[in-house]
This record gives sequence, structure tokens and C-alpha cells, in this order.
Amino acid sequence: MPKKILFIMCDQLRFDYLGCTGHPSIKTPNIDALAARGVRFDRTYVQSPICGPSRMSFYTGRYVRSHGSTWNSYPLRVGEMTLGDHLRPLGVRTVLCGKTHMRADLEGMERLGIDMSSDIGALVAECGFEVWDRSDGVVPDGAAGNPSKYKDHLRARGYGGENPWHSAANSGKSDDGEILSGWLLKHAAEPAAIAEEDSETPYTTTRAIEFMEQAKDDSWCLHLSYIKPHWPYIVPAPYHDMYSERDIISVKRSDAELKDPHPLMAGYYGYRYSHAFRRDDVRNAVIPAYMGLITQIDDQIGRLMTYLKQSGQLDETLIVFTSDHGDYLGDHWMGEKELFHDQSARIPMIIVDPSEGADATRGQVITDLTEAIDLAPTFVEFFGGKVPDHILEGRSLLPSLHGNAGPAREYVISEYDYSSRPHLRHLSPDAKSCLLTMVFDGRWKMIWVEGHRPMLYDLETDPDEFNDLGADENHSAEIMRLSNAMFDWARRQHNRVTLSDEKIDNDMCHDDAVEGVYLGFWDEDELAAWKADNSPD
Repeated sequence: MPKKILFIMCDQLRFDYLGCTGHPSIKTPNIDALAARGVRFDRTYVQSPICGPSRMSFYTGRYVRSHGSTWNSYPLRVGEMTLGDHLRPLGVRTVLCGKTHMRADLEGMERLGIDMSSDIGALVAECGFEVWDRSDGVVPDGAAGNPSKYKDHLRARGYGGENPWHSAANSGKSDDGEILSGWLLKHAAEPAAIAEEDSETPYTTTRAIEFMEQAKDDSWCLHLSYIKPHWPYIVPAPYHDMYSERDIISVKRSDAELKDPHPLMAGYYGYRYSHAFRRDDVRNAVIPAYMGLITQIDDQIGRLMTYLKQSGQLDETLIVFTSDHGDYLGDHWMGEKELFHDQSARIPMIIVDPSEGADATRGQVITDLTEAIDLAPTFVEFFGGKVPDHILEGRSLLPSLHGNAGPAREYVISEYDYSSRPHLRHLSPDAKSCLLTMVFDGRWKMIWVEGHRPMLYDLETDPDEFNDLGADENHSAEIMRLSNAMFDWARRQHNRVTLSDEKIDNDMCHDDAVEGVYLGFWDEDELAAWKADNSPD
């Protein structure tokens, strides 16, 4: 059978909310089984702690400053190569089932005369994916323009209303049958107003299995991208009350964080979402629902593995399980994501390589620093392609899966553009200056805040990241070292993607005179002498 990749991504799943990553009570036996069969990369960081730019880095294999899609719904510019562009020449279908958060560069497409209804236009508009079923989530007034078939599916199943995705799948239902908005956090403890088998996660799994069944004889990379456990935190029975307050791990926050905080943190502490998640009643309602959503995903992973085994595709399929970012859930006095504490920027990453070459590493936990952009070159190498390292900025993880890892990465980079966040705009004079950059070397984590002092955490002595040392002169050497690392990274070649290093070295790095461009010679005798010295004979 041809080789395949099942690229599973959850939305807003924290690294530490799995059994295999140490959560004391959550039930994730199927995901844990993947970790036992493969390798768990324990210290993987996203290139941006927000959905859109993080995903664009996954799909392009490039840092945020390289691909330029710095916030949700900021278009990915025409011309940025994506997974499909790298894999299609290798004979691989690159298919989407679920969420991408992609926004097409319509102005660029119009300027170049690219018709969205054409084959190439459809690929450019969908981040290079052949769309099987795209589901980016729902908003209360109807998710205008979302091309998912899910709403039609719900109507066919008998769910009425203008938008059953909202009124059934993402709303709760009281004991007396009242429909309760899932956007209100107090309703997270209620069961969703939908049968479990009709909810978003099983639907997306079923659609993925339908693709895999009809594409058995193809080589493919299927991006199965769940939209949970992202808010609205509504989960159907029986998962809605599977967990209780007893299962909530202790909140990680310190009064010291609130004492003279960095202006960036002060801005986030004032955010409405952060005020909500400081409350115990909010956490007690939301976190059990969040855990239920994760266990529902885990059960669907079990469905997928059963299907792959029964259909004979398991031994040909590389399986990846990961997330686009985490969720604070009240830690550090915050909700949502967006900043760089581990709760937000660190993600789970499990890879199961079916080949014999990976047998020696099965069940291992690798603690070397890895980045989300490492998946794209891994996929190219798995399908036998040559990694274009002038385009892809990550490192293939295939050597690590085969026990041949090279030198460990010195640091990871994550970026954030807060220009669209009104509660932070007072920090910057204009949209061009709303830049945050995290540099983490495995111990020291620095956050560079344009126009303000940097923040600094020592995760060896302060693993919970409570104490910002950025204003402490005793740590100026660490700040200087990490700042130099950031500036060195920023000065690297990020945008010369049309010529490979190999092409430059072999075909372009030579004296112009070999092509008859005789600049710098004084007279015929000097030119003749040069030709004699440089004759191929």
C-alpha cells in the first residue's frame, strides 16, 4: 500500500491535559496508546500562541515573520508554499477534514488573475489543501461563508432552527429542556443540546474515515483538524458530567504575579476573559467540560485506530497528534491563550512512525526542544522528498524517530502580533510596533516586548513561571544572551525562497568573468593572464 500521514490537530488543547503527559485523572487511553507506540516530543512550542498564525506556521513550515499571517483572519499571501505544494510533486494528496483558520489573499489572487473556481485557485484559497470538509467553528449569527457540510448534516438529522450548529451543537440544555447559550460560561456544566453521535467531534471523525475509505489506494496526507476542546466549552452527554471539581488540578498562579506587573501582563489581567477565569465558579464549570471534550476526542482517536487497523492501512500510516496552542484556564490569573507561559505556547506532540526503523524508539519521550514547524520537513522526508531548507525553516523529526537525532536545537521562537487586541493597544504607538517575541533555551524564557523592557523566567528554579526577572539587573547577562540569540535569528535569511543554497553554490557563486563580463581588468594582457590562470584545462 502507498504511504500515508494522518495529521491530527486539536484546537486549544494544553500539553498537560493528557494521561501520558501527567494529568492525574483525565481519561485518554487511546492517545496514551499512541505515545506508547510512537515518540512523545515533550517540549514542543508553537510559532504563535493563537490559532491562525500558529496554523499557518504548521502548514508552511515557516516562522510567523516569514509567512506574514500574524493574526486570525490575516490572509496568507499568495505565493507562500504550503504542505500541499511540497507534497503534491511527490504524488501525495494533501486533504483537509476540519479546521484551518485560513483566510485567502483575495486581493493578491485578483491582482494575479487567479480564479478561485479554478483548480489552482481553489488550492491557493484553501492553504494548499484539497478540501474534503472544512469546519472552522461557529458564531451565534450563522457562521457566514463557512463551507462546512455540518449544518446541512444537522438539518438532515432533524435539528431545526436558523443555525443548528449554534442552537444544538454549541448550546446547552437544561433539565426542563431550555436551550442555554454555550457562550455563557455558567452553562458549560450542562449537556449540549445534541446527541453525542451528532456532535462536532464524531461528525469530523466520520467524515475523515469516509475519505480514508475511498482513498485506500492513494498516497495521502490527511489533516484531521478537530475544533475542540476550543470554546464554546459545551460537551454532549455522557461527557458533560464525566468529570467534576474533584478532577480539577490546582490552579497555578501566585499573588507575586499581580505585584507591580509588567505592562503587558497588566493589560492581560484587565482583560474580561481573565477576570472570568479568576473565579472559582467559572473554573469549576468550564474545566470538567474541557476535560470531557478531550475524552470525547480520545474516544474518536480509538475509532480512527480501529478503522485503520481493520482496513489494513495502519502499518503504512504515519500518525501525528498535536494541538495549535494551549489554554490558560485560570493559570497566571488568565483565560484564553495568546501569551507565552507553557500553558499557552507549549503543545502535545506525538508521532507514530510505522516503519521498522522506528522500532527502537517506541514509547520514548524526547525532551529536546522542538517546534511546530518541524512537522513540514518531517512529512516531506517521510514521503521520500528532499527537504527544501531554503523554504522550510523547521527540522525533520524523522532522525529522532529512528534514533539518529542530530544536535539539539539551542532555542525555540514564538511570536505574537497584538495589534488587533484593544486591551493592549495602549502599549504601542502604532500597529507596526505591536510585537512580542519569545526566545526559550530550555531553561531561560525571555519575552521581548517592543518598546518596553523584556520579561524573563528561569524555569529551572521557577518552573511555574511566577517570577518575572526582567527588571532584575542581576539577570542582565541572560537577557543580553537571549536578545543576541533573537537578533541573530531575525538576521537570518527568511525570505529568499526562490533559490536553494545548493543552486547558489553550484550555479551562481562564481566570478562574473567566466560569463564574459570582464569588469575590473586594466588591459588585454591582464585579461589574458586571468584567462590562462582560470582555464579549465
